[in-house]
Amino acid sequence: MNENAERWEKVRSQVAALRKEIARVIVGQDAIVEQMLVALICRGHCLIVGVPGLAKTLLVRTFGQVLGLKFRRIQFTPDLMPTDILGSEILQSGDGGARRFEFVSGPIFAHLILADEINRTPPKTQAALLEAMQEKQVTVAGQSRMLEEPFIVYATQNPIEHEGTYPLPEAQLDRFFFCLNIDYPAIPEEKRIVEHTTRQALPTPQAIVSRQEVLDLQEIVLKMPIAEHTVDAAVRLVNSTRPKSELADDFIRNYVAWGAGPRASQYLVLAAKAFALLAGQTTASVEDIGKAVLPVLRHRIIPNYNATGEGVTAEKIISHLLEKV
Repeated sequence: MNENAERWEKVRSQVAALRKEIARVIVGQDAIVEQMLVALICRGHCLIVGVPGLAKTLLVRTFGQVLGLKFRRIQFTPDLMPTDILGSEILQSGDGGARRFEFVSGPIFAHLILADEINRTPPKTQAALLEAMQEKQVTVAGQSRMLEEPFIVYATQNPIEHEGTYPLPEAQLDRFFFCLNIDYPAIPEEKRIVEHTTRQALPTPQAIVSRQEVLDLQEIVLKMPIAEHTVDAAVRLVNSTRPKSELADDFIRNYVAWGAGPRASQYLVLAAKAFALLAGQTTASVEDIGKAVLPVLRHRIIPNYNATGEGVTAEKIISHLLEKV
């Protein structure tokens, strides 16, 4: 019992220290920071949507620094090739003039990847991330190479610019644990940002936890208990998004083309556990499920033509589900 108490106290102190160190660089965005921590603890990738200038890149880089993880940024462009991400084999000359192929790894071989403006590159290059995100490995020249854990992809998208972009296919969107929308800061927060960045150089955040401690947090989440009625709430909520389900009401049947799949139920339960862990609780509740609903479902519910014509967005559909449940 004392061992468990010591473990939870250590987790609480680690989480508090992480938040404090991140706040030295990032002003506001507390909810986004918490959700990114949840995704990391759950081994989940994040799609971050926001207009330019909202510190998306700075936020991910800061995460890598405070977590003691290897960070790489990949700028996605129309001419980016899969080998620019994964790496390639290069013909090298050895002793005696012998030649051999040697693999040169790409930027994907890191712990924390920032895929900046992921929708600016063609589908062929986007697909290069699919195996890495799902299987935690890459295949080059017929040989598979494992990626070192933890491996998390934070991808960004600009929601206001669509010219020269390639929308992510649904199969790849479903690989993202969370879809996070970063909005403009409130006036008091923006004032603090201006004061924080114009009076002095930004501080360099220090590593608060090690790679092994991050892996330990990921294991703790998997072992956390969760009540059967909480799991049932998650499964019923996801089933309610499917127009052909017996749990769907007329609103869902009228406005949803495709609902969320079983992966959404899995992610709701995992995220609920992580939210509880960050709050210092030893088990997840239905309220924790509620915290995860929007980031888990907003990219997994596909509105139909009726919804598009009447301005019913995925967020409005999720709000309706939450009110109903």
